[in-house]
Amino acid sequence: MATLRQLEYLVAIVDEGSFTRAAESLHISQPGLSHQLRALEREVGGPLLERLPRGVRLTPAGRSMLPHARAALAEAGRATTSARRAAGVATGELHLATLYSVSSGVLPAVLGRWRRTHPEVRVRLFEHRRWDDLAQAMAAGQADVAVGPLPEDWEGPARPIGAEEFLVVTDAGDRAAASRAPDVRLGDLAEREWVHFTPDSGLSDILDDACAAAGFRPRIAVRTEQAPSAVEYAAAGLGPTFVPANTIPPHFGGLVLRPDPPVLRRLTGYTRTTPDPVTESFLEILSAHAPLMPAHVAARLHACGDARRGLAGAPPGTPSGE
Repeated sequence: MATLRQLEYLVAIVDEGSFTRAAESLHISQPGLSHQLRALEREVGGPLLERLPRGVRLTPAGRSMLPHARAALAEAGRATTSARRAAGVATGELHLATLYSVSSGVLPAVLGRWRRTHPEVRVRLFEHRRWDDLAQAMAAGQADVAVGPLPEDWEGPARPIGAEEFLVVTDAGDRAAASRAPDVRLGDLAEREWVHFTPDSGLSDILDDACAAAGFRPRIAVRTEQAPSAVEYAAAGLGPTFVPANTIPPHFGGLVLRPDPPVLRRLTGYTRTTPDPVTESFLEILSAHAPLMPAHVAARLHACGDARRGLAGAPPGTPSGE
């Protein structure tokens, strides 16, 4: 059976790109490193690496084994950390994988609250553009816990958080949009140019899918990678955009509208194995305090709805400012 040390040596050779540099980084002799790799190759029944004039290249067997080797090493490290935490030694790092939009919208408030109860534990974030990249990284053992949409075939523990709502935001002078507030059908914005997202962003798929369901393909004024940037560009008048409600800041001076029908994204906190006490405490705070719909955004939508209902009930000729 392969040992953790042999897996560590394989990963080091791949990451360093040569046996010589790997041996130096591991503080062992190169013959000792080569001996352990040959033992691992005998165990699996074939070569894992091909030596090249400059560097090394994984064989098909090596490519198949590498992600499992990384996952095993990461899991071994977490096992040690988990045991220390269970013994009351709450130190080290919480490794947290998530999406960029969740990192900017949900996690700041949650991590701020959690860190007040675990000030001695550092947090290392791994941020991903797409939910499938997040799922693959988590399956490979990248983090203690992931926050995002739950993969369909996930077999580990999962903690539902709730659904975050996507909203349309645009600039304050957008009269066409204001006339429809607080609810808007995306089809009514079909002729507009949009603040869109870069193609490798998962938010790009969400915007495209929502517009496709409304029967059109969005025209693009500008693309950005981050939801907070999209909000600022929309406020500057470059066009409407479509973002999670929790990425809209309290000071936002533009318009906020709810699409009809609504667009939701369900979030989950999930782990590979039973969470240790520190990870469990994070999941508890996450499920109880995740700002899926911030109070300032809900208040704006409610106030806009009240204003529109008031105008609808006003006598003909009543000025809108009264």
